[in-house]
Amino acid sequence: MLHGFLFFWLIAWLFARLSGPWQLALAIAVEGFWEAFENTNFIIDRYRSETAALGYNGDTVINSFGDILCCLIGFVIARRLGWRRSLIAFALLELVLILWIKDSLLLEILMLVVPIDALRAWQMCR
Repeated sequence: MLHGFLFFWLIAWLFARLSGPWQLALAIAVEGFWEAFENTNFIIDRYRSETAALGYNGDTVINSFGDILCCLIGFVIARRLGWRRSLIAFALLELVLILWIKDSLLLEILMLVVPIDALRAWQMCR
């Protein structure tokens, strides 16, 4: 769902003149592209080597469709909440995920782009 929040903010900012349905369609297309890219050998190997997802083998088709559906739901929720309240909801969800499972969308992005050994060790409870 958090992808939907991010895509709502980016698309509303970059493509403000697009109608709501077209913005939603664009968000779904971007999420679909990410789901395909996430299952390439490059990203799968990156997850295995740089994040706490040591045994990651890629997503199933059902998982990818579920992720796209969750992105759609997140986009709609963010649109209804508006910028400020969706930012608060995003921050709270990130905080809960970090405290509960030691992982979140922002930590995942960070670890894919700039891996931090201390963070990986904390996520793996070492």
